[in-house]
Amino acid sequence: MKSFAVAAALLLGLSAAGGAAAADIEVANPFMRAAPMAGGTGAAFMTINNHGGADRLLSAEAGISKSVELHTHVKDGDIYRMRKVESLAVPEHGSVALKPGGDHIMFIGLNAPVKEGATVPVTLVFEKAGKVQVQVPVQAPGAMAPGGMAPGGAMPGGMMHHGAKP
Repeated sequence: MKSFAVAAALLLGLSAAGGAAAADIEVANPFMRAAPMAGGTGAAFMTINNHGGADRLLSAEAGISKSVELHTHVKDGDIYRMRKVESLAVPEHGSVALKPGGDHIMFIGLNAPVKEGATVPVTLVFEKAGKVQVQVPVQAPGAMAPGGMAPGGAMPGGMMHHGAKP
């Protein structure tokens, strides 16, 4: 009984301080698109739910590529371009959606093709919650949501460019 009281006091102390712990972070519906070429790029998407205090996703780690970056999309005239960001805010008792056409995790310089049906281990690194391990299922190359297709069965369209302006 005494150990339960100590554990409860520790949990209350963390909550009162507004800190986030790995237990506060829940990752829902992770997926990434298959990437047929070694040396190319890949992208992962998911919803990060935060059941604690405000936090920041600082980085992601994975052994499938030479580097892993956090990216967003910005409109440049009539074209959307991907840009690296240093972190992504995860609001207190809120969520952030990493999705096609928005914020996402970018794998640059893939070590090998990433095939549909595989699962990729990814570690999310948060400022307060620390490291959170996620198993990311690989969907079809044009997948817009977990399960492979966009709502209504539509495939993605439009122009997306990575990198600086020419």
